[in-house]
Amino acid sequence: MSKAHRGKGIRELVSHGRGECPVCKRGNVKTLYELESDGTKVNVCKTCKAAVAHGKKSLPASGGAAAS
Repeated sequence: MSKAHRGKGIRELVSHGRGECPVCKRGNVKTLYELESDGTKVNVCKTCKAAVAHGKKSLPASGGAAAS
């Protein structure tokens, strides 16, 4: 089974893939899951990726949410 979101696969990313999630605003979480919002790609945390997929949360407007 693939382990793309942990270990050696994220070492070359900036800050090892950690940052602030633009959906839940939590800091220092792994923002490795890419979602598309109004034509721009936004990196979100694992829990927000699942919540957006199930319709419980919505992606932020692309106005100032260009995540790293």
